[in-house]
Amino acid sequence: MGRKWNNIKDKKASKDANTSRIYAKFGVEIYVAAKQGEPDPESNQALKFVLERAKTYNVPKHIIDRAIEKAKGGSDENYSELRYEGFGPSGSMVIVDALTNNVNRTASEVRAAFGKNGGNMGVSGSVAYMFDQTAVIGVEGKSEEEALEILMEADLDVRDIMEEDDSVIVYALPDQFHAVQEAFRNAGVTEFTVAEITMLAHNEVTLDADAQAQFEKMIDAIEDCDDVQQVYHNVDLGE
Repeated sequence: MGRKWNNIKDKKASKDANTSRIYAKFGVEIYVAAKQGEPDPESNQALKFVLERAKTYNVPKHIIDRAIEKAKGGSDENYSELRYEGFGPSGSMVIVDALTNNVNRTASEVRAAFGKNGGNMGVSGSVAYMFDQTAVIGVEGKSEEEALEILMEADLDVRDIMEEDDSVIVYALPDQFHAVQEAFRNAGVTEFTVAEITMLAHNEVTLDADAQAQFEKMIDAIEDCDDVQQVYHNVDLGE
């Protein structure tokens, strides 16, 4: 494991000067989560999770409020959750999650992003079996030993704990996401540097310089698709 989660987040956040693209994507995700259940995070776990992620990206309150109010207002705008799987240069593997109100448009854009950059779309299941869904929670101000003690006291047996720069990163089962956060909150933690449920590759691959440059260009093109929410891959980019 041990990918540089804070660096990955910072790279995504700095891609657009004013992060408007990231905020727009969160707006859609919050709206969909609020519309699918109660527009209250205390009774809607999906919404609670999205809001916790949004907090780590410093999404402004007015964007969050606007998305929730839109859901409360009974908007008839509907989104489909889609997952695409594909291959990049040198056999690299990619998973793409999207929310869209136009399936044909999104499929076309994602396929083009793969195809124009040395990759190709695969069929459902062609890549996902090489990844595990994993909760990733990052905290500051605690050592690895202190984090382990906090989790043991909460009777939580997680997958892994690693120190990264000034943070401790906890890898856990997806259904442990809220329990891990609650354990740290009970220990005085109020902020999380990372709060994600992601797809972790079983094994990472390293590409040569040319293949990596092409791969990064392909990932940028995929992430530039307005409907794409998350991109996961098995390449060690050396962050």
